[in-house]
Amino acid sequence: MPYHYVESGLDNVHLENGFHVLETIHGTAVSIEDVHGLHAAIGRCLIDVATPLTGAELRFLRIEMELSQRALAGLLGTTEQTLRRYEKARSQAVPGPVDHLLRALYADYAGGDGSVRRMVERLAGLEPRPRTDLRLRETGQGWTLAA
Repeated sequence: MPYHYVESGLDNVHLENGFHVLETIHGTAVSIEDVHGLHAAIGRCLIDVATPLTGAELRFLRIEMELSQRALAGLLGTTEQTLRRYEKARSQAVPGPVDHLLRALYADYAGGDGSVRRMVERLAGLEPRPRTDLRLRETGQGWTLAA
């Protein structure tokens, strides 16, 4: 009999095996094998599925990446209040750009080299500056920024 894994915070996760139902003095308990591996598998499924991420799924991925709402909001270029609103609307799809960037951040977290996160953090920390001319020079290695 499958186990409805509501502890994940997601309504649609069911385990076919990898768990044990135990009777304790406090009642029935469930022991799950390799919770870390299970959560990694859930995360991979979420970012690979061809449907928009929901608020509950955003929250799951944020927690898996060990980010606070404030930290993730900063990476996504939004406010903590907006992120909180996305998470609270559990079954509603998050906006496309948030969805896409979150998938890239999680993929980088789960198996990348951290380059996506470093780039996003650098971009999030940029201060507005007046635009300057880009001076380019063709070299033997192709076009580069002139000194």
